[in-house]
Amino acid sequence: MRFLDIKWGARSIAALYVSLFSGLVLALQYDASHPYYSVSVIDTLVPFGTFWRSLHFYSSQLFLLLLVLHFLAMFLKNPPSASLLNWPRLVFAMLVVVLLLFSGYILRADATGSSAGRIAENIILSIPILGHSLNAFLFDISADGMRRVYANHLIGLGLVFMVLTWPHIRRYVVGWRQFPWLILGLAVWAALIPAPMDAAKLGVFHITGPWFFVGMQEMLRHIPPLLAGVIWPALLVVLLLLLRPGARYRRPAAILTLIWLTAYLVLTIIGWR
Repeated sequence: MRFLDIKWGARSIAALYVSLFSGLVLALQYDASHPYYSVSVIDTLVPFGTFWRSLHFYSSQLFLLLLVLHFLAMFLKNPPSASLLNWPRLVFAMLVVVLLLFSGYILRADATGSSAGRIAENIILSIPILGHSLNAFLFDISADGMRRVYANHLIGLGLVFMVLTWPHIRRYVVGWRQFPWLILGLAVWAALIPAPMDAAKLGVFHITGPWFFVGMQEMLRHIPPLLAGVIWPALLVVLLLLLRPGARYRRPAAILTLIWLTAYLVLTIIGWR
């Protein structure tokens, strides 16, 4: 089967269903007032808690990857239906999904999550004028703990995602029976490989963040937060917007996007070493 013939969008929706269902199961047990203890209780005391947390973790990761493949397929197909409005919706929807995944890491409140939360706050606060307001809306971990992050993860960002994608996904009916092997594969993977939970270790000062954040984390070691955490990713968003079918600067934007991704991959590899 050719890459363009695969229904990446439908598969991403199936993964989203699994993520939402498993996320609701976890939400019944999660306590934002005691996040690390809460996640530990889910893993050790709640029946099948480790399975549900792993299923939510892996289905969410898969959802993002399938959404990226759907975006790539749309770019290669160059459909005329990708209007001035639909294309930006898809781009910003991917950005929201990244924020959802990132907030999920923070909510674990383990070594990785706590470090990611502190870095995120510092990046947001580096934005002139709007930094403190944006931080109060998105994170505010230092003042409010995980409550703001949890509210955005559970409701706020999800609503933004639905507003962006509903005009598109409402036209497609995707049932779990269409992709039984995808769902079964996720369930087996979650049962065999527990989702990570990184306890703090004495003497360890460098903590690697989420896989999609490692490149930015490496940049932050060398350049200011505003440049590495705001301007650099904003450049990618602008380039992706310029990839819209029929856009005037589509070809040079595609070349610059490839350069951006290559540079970020190199930074990620360096950060993992």
